[in-house]
Amino acid sequence: MQTTAVVVGAGHAGLAMSRRLTERSIDHVVLERGEVANSWRTQRWPSLRLLTPNWQTRLPGHGYAGDDPDGYMPVAEVVATISRYARLIGAPVRTGVTVHAVRTAAQGFQIQAGDDVLYARAVVLATGACSLPAIPGAAGAVPRSITAVTPLTYRDPGQLPDGGVLVIGASATGVQLAAEIHRSGRPVTLAAGEHVRLPRSYRGRDIFWWLEATGLLAERYDQIDDLVRARHLPSPQLTGAPGATFSDLNTLAARGVRIVGRLGRITGGVAQFSGALANTCALADLKMNRFLNRADQWATARGLDDELPLPHRFAATRVDPRTPLELDLNSGEIAAVLWATGFRPDLSWLDIPVCDRVGRIRHDGGVVTGAPGLYVLGMPVLRTRASTYIHGAYEDSEALAGHLHSFLSRRCQR
Repeated sequence: MQTTAVVVGAGHAGLAMSRRLTERSIDHVVLERGEVANSWRTQRWPSLRLLTPNWQTRLPGHGYAGDDPDGYMPVAEVVATISRYARLIGAPVRTGVTVHAVRTAAQGFQIQAGDDVLYARAVVLATGACSLPAIPGAAGAVPRSITAVTPLTYRDPGQLPDGGVLVIGASATGVQLAAEIHRSGRPVTLAAGEHVRLPRSYRGRDIFWWLEATGLLAERYDQIDDLVRARHLPSPQLTGAPGATFSDLNTLAARGVRIVGRLGRITGGVAQFSGALANTCALADLKMNRFLNRADQWATARGLDDELPLPHRFAATRVDPRTPLELDLNSGEIAAVLWATGFRPDLSWLDIPVCDRVGRIRHDGGVVTGAPGLYVLGMPVLRTRASTYIHGAYEDSEALAGHLHSFLSRRCQR
């Protein structure tokens, strides 16, 4: 089969690109290994809600039109929204088609998809950044008697054995799941490394309103000093819980979750934690207050102070000086470990040498380096900080579709 472009993945990013290609009359097909929104259907726990408010869920040709713009979309509604979007734009999606290989060919690329072979002049990789869990090497030293799960396989506390649970990682995923598991009656210990602390709302507005209004989310990838670090920052400690001010370490500790430092290593069944928890928390507080200062300055400069509640600051993160530095995993205290240590993309089927030594695809704002006509979409801080979230695909898809269109035009002129 010959087509002009192939989009791999029918999530929000792949469908946004499909809409942009259709707008430019570029013949294409979208290949999806499962159903539309497959990752949301199969790799997300049922109680999950988006971190971003509903009004911010926008894609090309589609904006939120429900009756709860300030709410936070549950995962089932995310699936329904993306599925409706696919139908709305008439995306040429082929479901149940697994891409086994993408290779360079004489006139572009060869794509082995299921039992078929496709040829295309351009390929867009839109399989996302969360295909596989990023599990540290220390996981191999966890005693076999302990159940290990990841956010991709976790569904609810009922699947865990009775007993204590050690959650590794204090991103949005880590704090949300630590809270949910603790509510089930299980003792929870949370190992917290570097994290991003933010309030759910500030001065009467959702924190994402401030992130967007102040221009932070619009910061371009080529304006960020340490781009690699920015692309690997943990997600902010937020949850889509209406009325909640914080989902931070203070909140968890007040509910009875034990907070320890970053997991270092596991030796002889004993987990060893960093003693720098106080410093880690102080740094997170400093960065939070730095952003709140930016928000206040922005509001003052635009004459909004009279319309908003007064500026204020939140209590610093409290760290118990008795925080243990070790935990014997053979003692029976811990029955399960949940690795909330991040995610990574799965590009094992990409048979083109465009990845670095640690498997990260090399690209310039989504334009893959060293492979003309190859693009990647749906990655954190791809073109701006907003790229990390669903609405980031709105601008990213426009920019990359424009580049792709220009690339095809140049090829035709040769």
